[in-house]
Order: sequence, then structure tokens, then C-alpha cells
Amino acid sequence: MKTLGESYVSRRNNKRNGFDQRRSGPPLEVFWNGDLKGILSDYAPDAVLFTPDGPLRGADAIRPLFQAMIAEFGKPGAAFSMKQYFVEGDYAYILWTAETADNVYEVGTDTFVVRDGKIVAQSFTGKVTPKAEKHLHSGDKI
Repeated sequence: MKTLGESYVSRRNNKRNGFDQRRSGPPLEVFWNGDLKGILSDYAPDAVLFTPDGPLRGADAIRPLFQAMIAEFGKPGAAFSMKQYFVEGDYAYILWTAETADNVYEVGTDTFVVRDGKIVAQSFTGKVTPKAEKHLHSGDKI
């Protein structure tokens, strides 16, 4: 499992049918570096990010999600493991697991649609268990 302080190495350094992989495909490297502006620059102005809580449209709606994720994954001890990574033309899919000080991401998946080098659509879902919840299941009381 890679720690977030380690750079995720790009597998390819070229464009394949519009999917710019200079940042390991999806905007992973800029995420690890906490570069919110860099993350948002990978999205088209009217991009849609589908989450379990509903769709987010445009940078202003997407920004708070990534601010929270950068803060969470920026805490000491965070770890990430890429399980699968596929690119087919303008589409990409990643399957991953992670653990932060706050949560265990038993599984996470993201699917991306890219046009002209910008993400126009993304979906995310995962099985995320808050660590506080895990303690409650073991009989601890708050």
C-alpha cells in the first residue's frame, strides 16, 4: 500500500484518444500533492461528478468535496492502494482501497469520461466505514 506522501508513478506519458495520462490518468498526482487548483483544472467547466449523495455540477460544486478529501487524506498515516486501472479511449476506471485517520475505504471506484483532455463526467462510489463507527461495534461508548 502506498502512503500518500509517495508519488504515484505515471504508467504512461501520452494521450490516448483524448485521455491525458500525464498525471497517472485520473488526477491522482495532483491529489496526493494537495493541489486543489490542479485537480479542478482537470475538469471541464460544466463537468458532473456523481456521488452517493447526488450529482455535483461544475467546479464550484465539486470544490468542497475535494477540499474535504485533501484534508482527510493529508493526515498522517493515510494509505492508498490502486487495485485496477483501465483506460479505453475517452473512458477510465479505477478500483482502489484506502485508509485514513478517519475512515476505512474497503473499496472505492471512480469512472471518468474525458473530452478534449478534460473530465466531463465522473462517478464515485465506495464502501466507506468511519473508524468511530468501528469502535462502536466493538462495544466502545462515546
